[in-house]
Amino acid sequence: MKLGIDEYASLNSPLHRWDARYKLVGLIILVFAFSFLRDLRMLLAMVLVTAAIYIVSGLPARFILRWLRFPSFIILVIVLTLPFLSGETVIANLGPLALHQEGLLAALLIAVRFVCIVTVGITLLGTTPLLNSIKAMRALGLPLIMVDMALLAFRYLHELGQDLGRMLTSMRLRGFRQHSFSPAGLKTFAWLSGSLLVRSYERSEWVYKAMILRGYGQSSRPQGEFKTHPADVFILVAVALTAAALVAGDILLGHNIAAILQ
Repeated sequence: MKLGIDEYASLNSPLHRWDARYKLVGLIILVFAFSFLRDLRMLLAMVLVTAAIYIVSGLPARFILRWLRFPSFIILVIVLTLPFLSGETVIANLGPLALHQEGLLAALLIAVRFVCIVTVGITLLGTTPLLNSIKAMRALGLPLIMVDMALLAFRYLHELGQDLGRMLTSMRLRGFRQHSFSPAGLKTFAWLSGSLLVRSYERSEWVYKAMILRGYGQSSRPQGEFKTHPADVFILVAVALTAAALVAGDILLGHNIAAILQ
């Protein structure tokens, strides 16, 4: 099974060439800045910054559309129901439902901020091989046990996917219809899930014993996996200043509104 999140990680855009450590720090700073914004007038600036980052990355449009559709279902329910449940100013009546201005604006802020944050996150993962991202986290001081867990999960997720594919193929050859909904089908899927869980537990024990026999836990932190260039620092500073400018603009606009109301 291929995750596909880093299928375009071999491109040669400025973001692809950016040191993975600085990229991780810079884009996470930007994500936190996006999450801090509250003023609706900052939405356009946030969208422009996100669009600029994605354009510079060189990733195709179909890539972001494919990966946005999965997390979008999480926020869709909130965005669709919030305008009818929150607020006091009614702008339209749709039968028994009342559309509120405050709820509509809040839903707009949530939706735009969500799309921008997820887009930056996908750009971060899409421009760096996942293995390099994990190594960058280790170089930045992430506890070694967490890094090793992430590496093993990444490695054996593919193995579990291949096991699942083989088991589904075997079931289809025996007459199982995957898309049918019935008590027998649910029972079969429960058996399949339990079998995968047992397989993954057994494999984890084998891997752990093999690692212990090879001296796991005795090696020191590897050095020199990444090399810093002046351009890496320059891009990090530029991204950090952009994030600071967005937060400062949001704070200033909020203070101006408070002064007018007083």
